[in-house]
Amino acid sequence: MNPLLLTHFTATSCLGRGLDATLEALLDARSGLTYCDFERAALDTWIGAVAGVDDEPVRAGLAEFECRNHRLAQLGLLQDGFAEAVEAAKTRYGAARVGVFMGTSTAGVLETERAFQRRDPESGALPADFNYAYTHNPYSLAGFVRAFFALRGPALAVSSACSSGAKVFGSARRMLEAGLIDAAVVGGVDSLCLTTLYGFNSLELLSAQPCKPFDIARKGISIGEAAAFVLLERADAAPRAGDEAILLLGIGESSDAHHMSSPHPEGLGARLAIEQALAAASLQARDIDYINLHGTATPSNDAAESRSVNAVFERTPCSSTKGATGHTLGAAGALEAVVAALALRHQFVPAGVQTTHPDPALGLDYCLTSRPARVRAVLSNSFGFGGTNCSLVLGREPS
Repeated sequence: MNPLLLTHFTATSCLGRGLDATLEALLDARSGLTYCDFERAALDTWIGAVAGVDDEPVRAGLAEFECRNHRLAQLGLLQDGFAEAVEAAKTRYGAARVGVFMGTSTAGVLETERAFQRRDPESGALPADFNYAYTHNPYSLAGFVRAFFALRGPALAVSSACSSGAKVFGSARRMLEAGLIDAAVVGGVDSLCLTTLYGFNSLELLSAQPCKPFDIARKGISIGEAAAFVLLERADAAPRAGDEAILLLGIGESSDAHHMSSPHPEGLGARLAIEQALAAASLQARDIDYINLHGTATPSNDAAESRSVNAVFERTPCSSTKGATGHTLGAAGALEAVVAALALRHQFVPAGVQTTHPDPALGLDYCLTSRPARVRAVLSNSFGFGGTNCSLVLGREPS
C-alpha cells in the first residue's frame, strides 16, 4: 500500500489528557487503573476511568448528541491542537474532501441504560427526551465528529468489537486510495457503561486485580475508556511538521469466525492479519522493532496471540499497554496506534505495566520496563470478538 502520513494525533485515557500526559505515564511505567467506583456498578474489579468526562457538556449547537461518549470524544478532540489541525485540513481540501471514520464498541449505550431506568411505570415507554439516533446508534460517534467540524465528506462507524479502532484505518485508506477524499479523521471512542462491565463479568472475564497481560498469574481484563484520534493524509501530498514523519505503512485484516467470544486457539486469524500487514508494508518480520500486543490478560487470548506472534517473529520486543490503560474496547486500536506513534517519535519501547512474571510458556520477549530503543517500525495488534482481527504497521521516515 502507499504510505499515509499521521499528520496529527492525540489520545486521552485514564493516563491523562493528551500526548504529554500519555507519554509521561508510559515512560514512567505508570498505570491509570483504579478500583471500580462507576455508577451502580457493584463489581469487584478495576477500571480505567477518564477524569472529568462529565464536567463539560457537548458544545452549543450539538445538544442532540449529548451523552457521556460524546463528552469524552469532545474532550479528546480538544487536546494537542488536534481540532486546529483538522480545521487546517478542511481549509486545504474543502469540507467535502475530509472523511470521518470512527470505531466504537458500544457508543452511547449508557444513555440507553439511563433511559430504561426512567421508563414509564405503566406503559414501559422510554422517556420522550431519549434520542437513540444521536447517542446510542453506533454511527452517532461519526455523526458527532462530522458535525463538530462541519465536515461534508464520507463518514462511517466501525463496530467490530475490540478491533473497531484499528479497522477504521483500513476504511480510511481505501477511500484515500480511491481518491474520494484527501484527508481522514480516524479514531476510536468508548466510554464506561454498565453493559460492558456486567457483560464481561457475566463471561467471567473481569479481573479482581489490575489486569496483568501475559503474566503467569493473569486472570482477566480491566475495562477502560478512551478517545484517540489521528488525522491521515497521503504521504506525498501532506504538509510535514519539521523533519518528523510518522507513517501508516501497512494494514492487515482477517475474520476467522472461530467462536463468538473465544479466539482460534492457534491464533490463525490473528496470524493472517499480521502477515497481511507486513506484506502491505513491504516489510519482513525482522524489520519490526516493537510489537504492541492486543494483550487482554485473559488466559486464552494471551496464549492465542502468543502463538500467532511466535509463528511470525523471533523474539521481537513486545508488550501490552492495557495494564496501564485498561482495555478500552472499541477505542483500543486507535489508542494503541497512538502509543505506537509515540514509541516511534520518542524512540522507546513501552513497558507492560502490572506484569511482573511473564508466562514462560508463551515464549515472548516481553518488556517489563520502558527503555530507550531504536524503533523504526512498530506492529500494533487488535483482535475482537467473533474473530475480527486487525494489525497495523507504523513506521518513522528517516529525517
